[in-house]
Amino acid sequence: MSPETLPPAPEAGGPERPGTTSSGRPRVAALDVLRGFALCGILLANVKPIAHLGGTAPVTESAVAAQDGAWLGLLVDQRFFPIFSLLFGVGFSLLLDSAGHRVPRPRVALLRRLLVLLALGLTHMFLLWRGDILTVYAVVGLLVLLPSTWLPRRVVAGLAAVLIAAPPILGGNGVPLVPGLFLLGSALTRYGVVDRLEHSVRVPAVLGLAFAAGAVPALWLQVGTPVGGAAFNLWFALAGLLIAGVYVCALLLLLATPLRPALEKVFAPLGRMALTNYLSATVLVLVAARVVGGSPDGWSSATVLLITGGVLVPQWLVSTLWLRRYRQGPLEWLWRWATWARRPPLLRAP
Repeated sequence: MSPETLPPAPEAGGPERPGTTSSGRPRVAALDVLRGFALCGILLANVKPIAHLGGTAPVTESAVAAQDGAWLGLLVDQRFFPIFSLLFGVGFSLLLDSAGHRVPRPRVALLRRLLVLLALGLTHMFLLWRGDILTVYAVVGLLVLLPSTWLPRRVVAGLAAVLIAAPPILGGNGVPLVPGLFLLGSALTRYGVVDRLEHSVRVPAVLGLAFAAGAVPALWLQVGTPVGGAAFNLWFALAGLLIAGVYVCALLLLLATPLRPALEKVFAPLGRMALTNYLSATVLVLVAARVVGGSPDGWSSATVLLITGGVLVPQWLVSTLWLRRYRQGPLEWLWRWATWARRPPLLRAP
């Protein structure tokens, strides 16, 4: 299971104030909502690949080409992982800033964090599902994201633009986009965009319209291009990035309306326990696959939606109840323990 100028955070183990993270930084509720929303879409895209057990990628082109699942290729496949990857870069840089106020060697703490994520990803990959994305995130974090913290933010922004544009032009999509999305999330945070995320309506409205205007022809070209060629990968990846942008902007706009409490209630618990929910979803999908039976290739869209709901509903219920008593999800807590090399509090303060 995403970077400055924030107030100093208290030492780990200090009291948790309402509306703050466990590190003492004011919590940006929109990030939790976006992360939970992205998690839902990723699960929807991954149900069939997980059920195959032998899949090596989180998204398959067969889902795009399948007539019954054509809407997945238009609205779901590769539309949500860009959001999750962007948020990983955001979260990494936010945590680095927090670490700079708390420990003398903040990058060492982030190094431990990425190494633990790598261990979790490899365990998930070899024991449950070869399409695990945590391993990719950890490796890219070690090779790209962590070294980028020594670079000026303008250089990070420039590298992000190049690394996002290059894969589609060269006929790639999916994992090759991760480094650029990580750096984009980091650059947005270092330029203070994340701090102003919930204080602007005009910017997401304008950006959302621009993304939508670009997504329409990209989708049209994706549908009209034979699956498997370099041209298809170009339009598939471009449409995915643009639609992901539309989703993000639409959610930010909705969070500025009376729908905000409902959106926070639905998506924030899932987003705050994203690591726990991502890993547990694999187990739940594998169990559901045995119950449903048959080849996943033959499952209808209704079956995929049913399985997705059958996983997300109990996850949402458990996450909501857990967070009433505890500060973080169980795996998030262990991950934080490894990051700071000291045990953080888990129970909420009275």
